Order: sequence, then C-alpha cells, then structure tokens
Amino acid sequence: MLELNKSGTDRSEPGRLPAQDPGPDAAPDTRPAGDSPSTGPEAAAERVPLRPYLIAGAILCALYFLYSYFQYARFGSPSWDLGIFEQEVRAYAGFDAPIVDIKGPGYLILGDHFSPIVALLAPLYWIWPSAESLLFAQAALFALGAVIVGRTTQQILGGRSGLCVTVAYGLSWGIQEAVKADFHEIAFAVPLLALVCRALLLKRYTAALLWSLPLVLVKEDLGATVAVVGFLLFVYGRRLQGALLAAFGVAAFVVTLVVLIPAASSAGRYDYWTKIDKNGEQDVSMLDSVLGVLDSSVKIEMLVFLIGITAFMALRSPLTLLILPTLGWRLLSQDSNHWGMVWHYSAILMPVLFLALADGVRRSRGSHRPWLASYAKVAVPVAAAIAVAMTQHLPLRDLLRPDTYRTDDARSQAARAALDAIPAGSRVETDITLMAHLTSDRTVYWVGGAPGTAPDIVAINLDFGWSRPIQDPVAYAEQLHPEARYRLKHRGGSFVVMERTTPEPAKIPGVRGD
Repeated sequence: MLELNKSGTDRSEPGRLPAQDPGPDAAPDTRPAGDSPSTGPEAAAERVPLRPYLIAGAILCALYFLYSYFQYARFGSPSWDLGIFEQEVRAYAGFDAPIVDIKGPGYLILGDHFSPIVALLAPLYWIWPSAESLLFAQAALFALGAVIVGRTTQQILGGRSGLCVTVAYGLSWGIQEAVKADFHEIAFAVPLLALVCRALLLKRYTAALLWSLPLVLVKEDLGATVAVVGFLLFVYGRRLQGALLAAFGVAAFVVTLVVLIPAASSAGRYDYWTKIDKNGEQDVSMLDSVLGVLDSSVKIEMLVFLIGITAFMALRSPLTLLILPTLGWRLLSQDSNHWGMVWHYSAILMPVLFLALADGVRRSRGSHRPWLASYAKVAVPVAAAIAVAMTQHLPLRDLLRPDTYRTDDARSQAARAALDAIPAGSRVETDITLMAHLTSDRTVYWVGGAPGTAPDIVAINLDFGWSRPIQDPVAYAEQLHPEARYRLKHRGGSFVVMERTTPEPAKIPGVRGD
C-alpha cells in the first residue's frame, strides 16, 4: 500500500512526511552542522561510480536505436508520428514556425500538442537531417533515464541493486513499446522525471523544483504532474516551494489548454477534449467517464503490469503519486489506444516507478512486519527477473531474429524504388509506409488530408490496409484532387507513384506566396 506516513522504520514525526529515511542500513549522520559535506553520507553516495552506468546506458542506447533503425529501414513505421515530428524539427532547424503539413496544409503543430521542447533537436538535425536523427535522440534520452535511475538506486540501496534496476528499467515494457512506436516528444520527459525523482529521494528539493519546470514544455498535460511534484515538496516540509510549484503547475496546465493551444489552433480549441467526452459520435458525460475508468480488462491489465514490474514495491513510495495525472487522463479517455500496454504512453511512468521501487525497498528494510522486511531484500532482483522474462514477448526480442536485419527483401526494395521516383523538393501526398522517408527534403501531406493542394506526386502502398482495395490508382488520385490530372509514373510491387500532369494551382492551401 502506498504509505505517505511511514518511513523505513514505520515510525514518523507527527505531521511530517519522512519520505527520505535512509533505512536501518545507513549510518546516522552525526556530523555537526558546520562540518564539511565531504564527510557526510551524501558525499559517500556521490562516490558511487558513474562508469558502469554509462556503459549500461550506452548498451541500452545501442539496442534501442538498433531496433528503431531497422524498423525504419524496413519501412515498418507503425504510425504517422515520426513523419510529423520530423516536419516539426525540420521547421525549427530552418528557424521557421513549426508547420506540419501532414496534419493539414499549413497546420501549426503547437495547436495540436504543446511541445516546444522538440526545438532542442534542431542542432542535431543540422548535422543529420533525417528521421533517423530523431530515433537516435530518443534512444539516447531513454538510455540517459536508465543511467539516472540505476545510479540513484545504488546510492540509496547500495550493493548491486543499481545495475539490477538499470536492467529492469531498460527492459521495461513501457520503454520497449515506446521504442517500437517511433519518436515522440515524451522522450524528453523520461530523463527529466528521473532527475526530479532522484532529487526528491536525495533531499535536493530545490533541484527537484528546477528539474520539474521544463516538463511543461514537453507536453500540455505534464503541468498536472508538476503540480504533484509541488504537493510532494509541500508535504516533505518545503511548504513555500511546494505551494509555488503546485500553483505554477496548475497554472501552466490551464493556460496551455485554454489559451496557448486554442490560440495556435485553426479550430480555436483543444481538440483532444473529445477523447474524454465523446465515444465515436456519442456524447459521454464526465460522470460516465469517471465511473468507467476501470470498465475494461485492458485497463486493469495495464495497471497490474505497471506496478507488477516493480515487484509491487513502488506502492510503498509517495513518488508513485506522480503517475496519477498521466493515468488519470488515459483511464478517462474513450480512445482504447490510451488504455493498454502498447504505444508510448507509459514510457514517462517508468523512471518514476523504478525510483519508487528503490524508495519502497529502502522504506521496507526496517519494517516491523517481518515478511515485508524479508521481501524487501529480494524485491530488486525479482523486478529484474520480471523484466527479463517479459522481454520474450516485447519488441527488443526481435533483435535476436535474423529477419530483423534484412532490408533487401522484395517489399523494401520496391519501397526504395518508389522513393527514387519522387523528386526532391516535390509536394507529395502519401500514406504511412513512405512518409517518414520523404519528410527530410519534400513537402509531405497525409493521403486524403490535403484537399485543393493538387500535390506534384501521389504515392501509395496498395497493401497499406485501405478500407476498400484501390483498383485504379490514377482514378483514386484524381478522386482525391478533382482539380488536377495524374498519370502513372512508377509501379513496383505494391507501391504506385503518380505525377500531376496539369499546371500547379495558382493558390495552394496552407502555402504562402513569397
């Protein structure tokens, strides 16, 4: 059970949250207040070597990127998101407004999700102008989270616990599924949340406040998470800092959703409210949404596996409160994609849960309940064993399969031939299969999402999974754009490339004239 009123010895000072009791294994800090900090236990914690965790982080980064790279090279992107984020980063790299034409001609992406922190990838994109640079950045950010989580765990628990937790975190299903889902902005939140939790556990409360501030630039909902950090600071005794941070988090959450996103959106609103109040075309009341938070076995399974990967020890730590805002909107959502264990939504919960595991073990070691104290001794290796066992059903298992590294199969060759038939600098309307391979040097639209633009090229994968099979690709292109005429330029395998034969429209939606 989550215990806000118990330390490692199950005794606390009235009215105080002793979240940072180091447990019975730690030597008491008896130095006078004026002693040099170099003689205290915090200095001893700092002597935990960094090199083993950097090596482990480098290995994890390589595994994550290897998986992402070969998925990309095999034209296996699972969604349009990688193309969307490359268009955004490409715009920042060119010092332009973040226009993402995949979402619609001239679409300002800050009116969809508020993630200006993505602009930090612009320097990397100058060096490596490709979607692959985003995949590498995400792999590095996830691996950085592992370094922070693992080393902090060793500082708290000692022994080999740090490397065990590094493995458990690095192979956790939340991280692996996020790697499979291609790049997302939440990659920045992973190390930031790890740093916030680390600072809380080491009683570096000002650092916790400062590391939490950038979270509001990662995604619009994370202001609520910042508010929970403020709450924890408040109950840890930093009342002014906590109250100010909680107020900032709430204000950032409200202002972003009510002011900033609507101001950037062509629709003048935050579109994702409909994920909560609509199920298809049917309106859903807030009461029904609340009553239905656990109305699906998929939701319950996700919650069990969230806590289960920490051997359930995360429930002993107040840090677990930090996952509630993200879980809240996911469970309220009517979109089943938000409920389960796939996609990227659980990645930001992983550093919180695994540092909560470390805190829970520390709190439980000196418990007066013998079974709990005994279990605390084995909880960390149990969590590592769970992660290793689950990996046989998770994406990184594919790295053991030879087919993963084959990029010369007939489908991939046909896709590359289709890319070669599309001129650089052209305006292309396409589906997910080719999208992220085109966004570095073409203007790319989502198929069916750019009416009136008469793109230079319409390129489609006939095996993409259309609701109705496309029998005549040229007729389909002209159906999408009755203002233009097209001819077949290239066909190979399931890939078809058509080029416009009529003049470009004088005015193209979303494109400003010079």
